[in-house]
Amino acid sequence: MKKIVTIAILILILLLTIGNSKIYAETNVIDGQTESKLIEIKENSAKTLEEYKEKYGSDAYGLTAYILSIIRIYSIPFCFLGIAISAIYQYVIGIRKLDTQEKGLVMMVSFITILVICQILPLAFAIVVKFGRG
Repeated sequence: MKKIVTIAILILILLLTIGNSKIYAETNVIDGQTESKLIEIKENSAKTLEEYKEKYGSDAYGLTAYILSIIRIYSIPFCFLGIAISAIYQYVIGIRKLDTQEKGLVMMVSFITILVICQILPLAFAIVVKFGRG
């Protein structure tokens, strides 16, 4: 009986996989407007990277500043999401379980620390590169 159920589940998974790949192949068409948006985003990123390279006077420093800027931007929603989840652990689930409350507090402190580091690091890099190189 177990073998029959296992074989039936495997066949079902196989059929669903094949069906999903056909649906994905049909919907994977990029129209002209989407393609032009993607090209525009790519050109804006390349232009911004070139601006950073000119500003810092080196390819390595420009690339590093560009990466730190992207990290600074994307760390904000990631850390706020982490802070919200840790608040749920601490204040909602932690009402009944003290170990979960501690876990929420540790997570919250960690995400706040990561957020502060990600926001301060590009500024510190700019100060060191501009005034520290001489």
